[in-house]
Amino acid sequence: MIDNALAVPKDNAPALERPRAFNAIVYGGLAVGVLDGLAAATLSSLRGSGPIRVFQYVASGLIGRASFQGGWETFLLGVLLHFLIAFIWTAIYYGASLRLPALIRRPAICGPIYGVVVYFAMQIIVVPLSAIRKPPFSFASPLLGIIVHIFCIGLPIAIFARRSARSN
Repeated sequence: MIDNALAVPKDNAPALERPRAFNAIVYGGLAVGVLDGLAAATLSSLRGSGPIRVFQYVASGLIGRASFQGGWETFLLGVLLHFLIAFIWTAIYYGASLRLPALIRRPAICGPIYGVVVYFAMQIIVVPLSAIRKPPFSFASPLLGIIVHIFCIGLPIAIFARRSARSN
């Protein structure tokens, strides 16, 4: 005899289907690209710089310091790279959610955790492998970065993955 209690989630929430790739990745990636880009531009403006420099900084990961003399071309390259990175992190979460359904069932918990994972992966792996020159250390910068990654990256990715999974 099969125990049907195993098929029902413990919290009595309705069962969810697999998330739909297009909705989770495209809409989630667009949301993350916009939210994270706005956060970066806002924080940069508060420090006396502007959004053009933010995205030239992103482009500097690919082409180095020359990006800051590139004008609109390197700004647009930075925007393109920024959204590409957003789509990649969103696709990784989507792929993981196929194996770990808790990522879909618990977006308010898993999303912020994923945001912190993304922050540290960017700082420990991605940025050091790029041509970006790291700015001097400050205590406020990592704290702000983690907060932005929780609310502008991890949480939206998890929410869009959850929304893309239909209830049975």
